[in-house]
Amino acid sequence: MKSSEYLEGIQKQFSYYKSLGEKTIDQIPEEKLFWQYNSESNSIAIIVKHLWGNMKSRWTDFLTTDGEKEWRQRDAEFENDIASKEDLLTKWNDGWQCLFEALESIDQDNFNQPIYIRNIEHSITEAINRQLAHYSYHIGQIVCIGKMIVGKEWHSLSIPKGKSTAYNQKRFATPKHKAHYTDKLMKDGTN
Repeated sequence: MKSSEYLEGIQKQFSYYKSLGEKTIDQIPEEKLFWQYNSESNSIAIIVKHLWGNMKSRWTDFLTTDGEKEWRQRDAEFENDIASKEDLLTKWNDGWQCLFEALESIDQDNFNQPIYIRNIEHSITEAINRQLAHYSYHIGQIVCIGKMIVGKEWHSLSIPKGKSTAYNQKRFATPKHKAHYTDKLMKDGTN
């Protein structure tokens, strides 16, 4: 696989997880974005703040500095102090913008250089895959909390219950072809 193919695919995967978070946040009343199951649990706002802090640290100067920045205040990321949905979305978008700009800075000439996170060397693919796994983990938490909050009014982000057979029939009615699995997901919201 060429580095350009990998980077194109990974950008689509990050975009997909970003859209899952946004489609969840859109379904939740503002005051519920700060709800915590208990004092040890994270609200959606706290998870967003943590993702933002991690993204800013990992992706700022991605190619030239350690991914754990000295200025990062990781413990503060778990304080429930975001004041509004607007503040939450500002952090959300700022983190994702930092990530996508960093991905755009990677090319064939620098693809093989090492990346460090807490002084541990990673290949670029290892560093990116590490973050993709981390973000999908937390976005899954956001979706789970969102489904609990919204309940029966939840609009599925995947194949709705009881619709798998019809969905598969539609998919298998088309000939085999090359595509990224998220291409269809981003259009119709199902996987």
